[in-house]
Amino acid sequence: MNWYPWLNNSYRQIISQHQAQRAHHALLIQALPGMGDDALVWGIGRWLMCRQPDGLKSCGSCHACQLMQAGTHPDWYRLEAEKGKSALGIDAVRSVTEKLYHHSQQGGAKVVWLPDAGQLTEAAANALLKTLEEPPQNTWFLLSCHEPSRLLATLRSRCLQWHLAPPDEMQSLNWLQKQCAAGLNERTAALRLSSGAPAAALMLLEEKNWQQRQLVCQALPAAIQGDLLSLLPALNHDDAARRIGWICSLLVDAVKWQQGGGAWISNVDCQALVMQIASLLPATAIDASLRQWLTCRDRLLNVVAVNRELLLTDQLLSWEAILHPHATDLTG
Repeated sequence: MNWYPWLNNSYRQIISQHQAQRAHHALLIQALPGMGDDALVWGIGRWLMCRQPDGLKSCGSCHACQLMQAGTHPDWYRLEAEKGKSALGIDAVRSVTEKLYHHSQQGGAKVVWLPDAGQLTEAAANALLKTLEEPPQNTWFLLSCHEPSRLLATLRSRCLQWHLAPPDEMQSLNWLQKQCAAGLNERTAALRLSSGAPAAALMLLEEKNWQQRQLVCQALPAAIQGDLLSLLPALNHDDAARRIGWICSLLVDAVKWQQGGGAWISNVDCQALVMQIASLLPATAIDASLRQWLTCRDRLLNVVAVNRELLLTDQLLSWEAILHPHATDLTG
């Protein structure tokens, strides 16, 4: 598992709390995708399991460390939804929490990791809450969540919330420069489109992903001035929600440009496109467009069994009515 330099400070602070016997038994880590919270949790877990830690580091040689490295430590529990499912149910939680009240099989700590606490159903969260209120001795809970506000308030209140904030932009750009051959504008755009999460930006810069973004950007000008349905082939893919996000970022950038905030746009590698949108569309049309696209994206992500192609087609027709209202009136 990759370790990232921006994790060092959080790791030192958390392990120092354990060394001082002041650590909270349940740590809720808030982090954006691509911040490496899984690596941070893994590092903390290895230290907790290690029987002979060397300061802030696990020794790497004791039996517990060897089991962790092999992924077979019996007192390390990973709680997540089954493959193909999005919800983590009560049965899985009960199965793990019942084991926590027995002696640890290796005589050390017991650690429960929830890679995505947002998967918990309400019943599962309540079942976990009972154990969080009175945890067994030497038992630790490590929870990750992109949006802790979506969790039950009672669950959040039993945890120490830890925000894994994105590093300084210049630090992230320097790190990206060492990882890939992309130019400064491309690295900056990828980083800002990833909300500052460096590992997510690096993934976006991979050739296949970057080409997909370029395809959307290249198709947009002609679609806005002509037939918006021509955008459908560029959007109708499994990652349609991400592609909608790229359109939204361009619309937000166009507003920034109109207001004299060109220095703060995200799509710095597509400045000409941002300028074009800003000159073609009034602020009211951009605002209405942005609201529509965000609603479409929300439905795409949250409506069960949604017909993606039909939803996108309807959205493009609705966008046509905003951008070319007179043409819509004539055809009607």
